[in-house]
Amino acid sequence: MAHVHGADRQRAVQLASEGKLEEALAEYQGVVKDAPDDAEVRQKMAELLEWLSRPADAAAAYQEAALAWTKAGQPLRAVAACVALPRLGASHAALVRTARVLAERFALPPGTAVPVDASRAQVAVEGATGLPILSQVSRETFVALLEVLQVRAFFPGQTVVEEGTPGASMFALVEGLADVVRALEDGQRRSVGTVTPGDFFGELALISEGPRLATVVATERAVLLELTRQHMEAVAARHPDVTAVVDAFYRRRMVENLLRSNPLFNQLSPAQKAAVSRDFELRSFAAGEALMTQGQPGDAFYVLLRGRCTPWLEQPHGRRVALSALREGDVFGEISLLLDKPVSATVRADVAGVVLRLERDAFQKHLLSQPGLKGQLMRMGTERLQRTAQALASGRVLHDGDLRV
Repeated sequence: MAHVHGADRQRAVQLASEGKLEEALAEYQGVVKDAPDDAEVRQKMAELLEWLSRPADAAAAYQEAALAWTKAGQPLRAVAACVALPRLGASHAALVRTARVLAERFALPPGTAVPVDASRAQVAVEGATGLPILSQVSRETFVALLEVLQVRAFFPGQTVVEEGTPGASMFALVEGLADVVRALEDGQRRSVGTVTPGDFFGELALISEGPRLATVVATERAVLLELTRQHMEAVAARHPDVTAVVDAFYRRRMVENLLRSNPLFNQLSPAQKAAVSRDFELRSFAAGEALMTQGQPGDAFYVLLRGRCTPWLEQPHGRRVALSALREGDVFGEISLLLDKPVSATVRADVAGVVLRLERDAFQKHLLSQPGLKGQLMRMGTERLQRTAQALASGRVLHDGDLRV
């Protein structure tokens, strides 16, 4: 029987590619009679009915697809099918009815506290499961979010978001693939990753009005769910748990990106990454703020996640020497912790931004206890001190890349 169904599917795909939509629909209808829980087939039927301009039938098919995806444990696919209902003229009651079925499966049960620690990152770095944000809210909030989510489709080569433009929404990739591209300081563009089904991106735009940090381009037909800041804030006004969950998700993602991409942490095991991530504290800073002050005891290790800072050496008679700017991904503060000496330079923010802060005790526990990491940090510190001495002797300002405090 499975072989027969497979042949019917193939015929349906071939007929659809030839533009014979009614014939393709009939093939899928034959399959679904014997396999009513086949979510993929129900999804294809809904799409064909929509293309055939039969909105009422398509809405009913999308409802069935949403329920089938829910039964199959595919939350993003279920949500996307559910969210399609309003555009097909389905009643608000039908949307809410279907959303409640999804909420019973994927949202928090009644009486469950939102698992958020607003002051810490709290991230399971490896093997994270569940549906970010939606799976961490109450059922009522889940339904409210589904009412404002939008489905977006992109063809290969289309840009989803553009680096440097204002960000106002977050996305989840339901199907397809997309490429993440960043502009380097020399103006060249480089691919830095791939977005695959189930991935989320753009979450920073939900809590900040800053520019996009990368460009995302669809490399094959892509279907995405979009949550705008405006809609999120509207839901949060009625369901405050959204704000805490979005904040926790943002913090977790910041730490995940750091531990995945920063070479300093590559040698840590997944368990060690998870342990250190729990002690990182996310801290925002304003333009002009001093994050470290020369001569004061060093109390923490910092990783610059967003923004730009400049280290300054304060010399006798009021002379100040600016060292190379610190940029996203740079670390600082480790020298005073390694050598148990006062901070060697004042680090002041050029623009507003965000850092991850690891207090002295946690730094010693997680990083200095690793022989390889400690040696790497010592080498970095020694090189920086030597370059600082050279800068003072020459009286010149160091170029980018010459110094990381």
